[in-house]
Amino acid sequence: MARVIMHVDMDAFYVSAERLRDSSLVGKPVIIGADPKGGKGRGVVAAASYEAREVGVHSALPITTAYRKAPDAVYLRPDFSYYGRVSDEVMRVLEEFADRFEQMSIDEAFLDVTDRAKDFRKARILAREIKRAVRERTGLTASVGVAPNKSIAKIASDKEKPDGVTVVSPQRVEAFLRPLPVSDIPGVGTKTKAALKRMGIETIGELADTPPRDLTTAFGKGGVWLWAVARGEEEAPVEGRGDPKSFSTEHTFSENLDDWERILAKLPPLVDDVYWRVRDDGFLFRTVSIKIRFEDFETMTRGKTLNTYTDDRRTIETVAREHFEEFRSYPKKVRLIGVRVAGLKKIEEGQETLQRWT
Repeated sequence: MARVIMHVDMDAFYVSAERLRDSSLVGKPVIIGADPKGGKGRGVVAAASYEAREVGVHSALPITTAYRKAPDAVYLRPDFSYYGRVSDEVMRVLEEFADRFEQMSIDEAFLDVTDRAKDFRKARILAREIKRAVRERTGLTASVGVAPNKSIAKIASDKEKPDGVTVVSPQRVEAFLRPLPVSDIPGVGTKTKAALKRMGIETIGELADTPPRDLTTAFGKGGVWLWAVARGEEEAPVEGRGDPKSFSTEHTFSENLDDWERILAKLPPLVDDVYWRVRDDGFLFRTVSIKIRFEDFETMTRGKTLNTYTDDRRTIETVAREHFEEFRSYPKKVRLIGVRVAGLKKIEEGQETLQRWT
């Protein structure tokens, strides 16, 4: 029996969270990120409303460019602690509907609902129930992709945004995937797309028809993964939370970057995501590590074990930033960054939790 996997992706999450506490923002172009300072600011866009996206503003865009495109938009500085609290409410709702649950970031999660849904017709009904529960209990909307595996579910969740449901049954996998551009595959950015185009590959169908040996020659082991996704054969499980050994989160950039201001602008939301998961599950941590993947899929990690256990958010960001700075002069563009905390210990009743590492 095919697995039934859902990818739930909150719609314009940061902006939607801001609109929860300020309804006057509804319908307006809203840009969250650095202060534009009249077009002379420094930094990048963290998130943009759909109204702002219509004029070409998107996350990781330099704030000066965003200001030129949307000078009359509402500009807000991000409030990651608040977004973390809202995210926690959403994830509690989602977890109630899952046989196995995996939070991927502050605004998205995978749910394995194979036992509950039984088939894809029932999965569509369940997806609508989940969306209704999220809306009623948090005031937010989500888009849901339903498919036999995680990669297809993630692609599907983006197809009817905002507030949509896209179901790809096993019988529809090939028809759904084949016409899509390769850039729809999560993690395929500008450079990979260009490399595939040089090989005559522009659609997922063309990618599926390519001999695996050719992809391995061009992309190393990443080529095997691309081929499996294109053929609908990716089999990564939804990782249940159980008794965690660590908490981690990652972000794959839409294009490979060598602009470290833009790269490090993604660090605070990653840190915030890890921090809230540690805190809400009642753990202290002792190890902070980072992962960085470059344009050629070379991947490196760095980590530091602290002198004491803590659950301090500032410690995570300080250590992670120090490690990322080691790679600032590395002669390759960055594809992905990740943050991880490990060496976990449950907080005992009455234990002081804000022990700061110095």
